[in-house]
Amino acid sequence: MCLILVAWRAHPDYPLVLAANRDEFHARPSASAAWWPEQPSLLAGRDLSAGGTWLGVTADGRFAALTNYRDPARALPAAPSRGGLVPATLARALPVAQRLRQLRGTAQLYNGFNLIFSDGAQLACFESVPGRHQLLRAGVYGLSNHLLDTPWPKVSNAKSALAAALLQLPDEAALLALLRDERQAEDAQLPRTGVSLAWERLLSSAFIRADDYGTRCSTIVLMNAGGRVRFLEWSWDRSGNLSGQVSYEFMTGAAVKP
Repeated sequence: MCLILVAWRAHPDYPLVLAANRDEFHARPSASAAWWPEQPSLLAGRDLSAGGTWLGVTADGRFAALTNYRDPARALPAAPSRGGLVPATLARALPVAQRLRQLRGTAQLYNGFNLIFSDGAQLACFESVPGRHQLLRAGVYGLSNHLLDTPWPKVSNAKSALAAALLQLPDEAALLALLRDERQAEDAQLPRTGVSLAWERLLSSAFIRADDYGTRCSTIVLMNAGGRVRFLEWSWDRSGNLSGQVSYEFMTGAAVKP
């Protein structure tokens, strides 16, 4: 993913609201979200190149989502795929603290990443580049290709839009609209992450549209206080047009404390 927005216990009826965009090269094959045969409790898309995923939700209401940390100077060519971190996090119902200990022990093997995840009771974010983790209180959070809540324009704008979209739930139209925002930042507001100015401009919008690289899918996850999960995914082609759509609804089996 290149943009993840999470409202955690910030709405009286929806303890979890997640809205995210996955940006990737169009040539990299992927599959739409589905229940994984080899990990039956996991609902996630799949990277068909390396086999991992960028975002997943489990049948018992846990979730994990991943962004890369953008810094070409730090690249480790032989590092394992970061996409394996999400299914590994969701393979077992571990408490957040235990999974954080595991991540601290293995993070140096991977290229830079951020992992935001929940065991159903707590929400945490692990940032591999500074080697830091946070347990997150109720609130609205944004994550792109730097650190949690780094005030890049796309993150700040999307967080504000998410806060407004919460008022319109259960209608998810405003959530999808913020993920489809193609406004690029002014040059003076752009971060400098080691890519060209042209790439910084392209990557500065929430929704990216280009021939070779762009927003491949948008995902919305809504979990209500009764434990019902609604998972929506839209896939986009290289022109930014809709190329597929899937939706799932299921009960986690337990009510969730708002």
